[in-house]
Amino acid sequence: MSATRSQRLQKSFLKYQHIFVFAAPAVFVALVLFAAPTGGSGGVDYWLEYWWLFPFFLLGATTVNTVGISGSALFVPFLIFIFPLLAGETLTPETLVKVELISESFGLSASSIAFIQYGLVDRRLALTIVVGSVPFVIAGALLSFFIPEPLFHAALGAALLVAGYLMLNADIGHGEPDESDDAVAADGGAPAELPDDDGKLGPAGVDATEEGEVTRVDREGDTYEYSWSGYLERFANYSVGGTFQGLAGFGSGELGIISQLRTGVPTRVAIGTNHIIVATTAILASLVHVFGGAILGAFGVGGVHSLSLASTPWNMVVFTVPATVTGGQIAPYVSNALDTGTIQKGVAGLFAAISAALFLMAGGAGI
Repeated sequence: MSATRSQRLQKSFLKYQHIFVFAAPAVFVALVLFAAPTGGSGGVDYWLEYWWLFPFFLLGATTVNTVGISGSALFVPFLIFIFPLLAGETLTPETLVKVELISESFGLSASSIAFIQYGLVDRRLALTIVVGSVPFVIAGALLSFFIPEPLFHAALGAALLVAGYLMLNADIGHGEPDESDDAVAADGGAPAELPDDDGKLGPAGVDATEEGEVTRVDREGDTYEYSWSGYLERFANYSVGGTFQGLAGFGSGELGIISQLRTGVPTRVAIGTNHIIVATTAILASLVHVFGGAILGAFGVGGVHSLSLASTPWNMVVFTVPATVTGGQIAPYVSNALDTGTIQKGVAGLFAAISAALFLMAGGAGI
């Protein structure tokens, strides 16, 4: 009975997750409007000054969540290169980090729940990768206090160029869903039995053999077949990506998704699963960045940075947070509608564009 009750609660949450997801930014914005310290600023002009950030962050959040990478991959270059042109001012590194971390935390959480609702998240795969990535994320975040940022921007740019090349050569067609209504045996026999889960919406469910062969059905009834094998390659990619995640704020999603595709995980499942991994590693890296400076300072290590919420540009995040949440909710539908070849070329092109921005940052054009 307890299992049945748990399934019903899970299904109810997934069915009405839009209410919970959009309630979070609404509460956040309300608290900001009525309680945030603005240093004497206020009024309609102050709160509406950066309204135009909403469409940019909406487009960016939809893009990065559709392909399963970190929001920082687009938000950081945007805030460094485009924002000064439109706003007539340059953000300090501390302000940039705060805007990006607050916005991404909401967007990643919203998108993760949306992909879980769609039945496109392999939680076992995500858990094993996250556990293996944790020490590398922490190590990278701690190293960021000492190693010059331009060096890491250049290194990440080079890594993304390699990732883009691997993406174009990866066999992402493996395990593509069967578009027919019923999976029929090759000899014309009875339809194959597909997993179903009372705790998921629609016909979604997952089943796995003792050998690790997985059959997954999403809420639309599309079927994916793949294997859990390939742990070593995924561990290698996510360890490198996790280190960059701690160092530069992104890298885990960009480099890690390649290993899933190369080890036979279907594209849409890889994208959905990667959201959980990116969200967890990003939050962990953020905590180390926020509290790491104070901890290292307590041990007598000088010259390290720390973040203070007192100087947060609240009139920016009141628009960027709702935008990232909305983009995170749209992403699963966009991902499911796009052809995998389009996703493949789009991700590779995105990596190339981000690499160019990172090389510019490393060369002194950014922070």
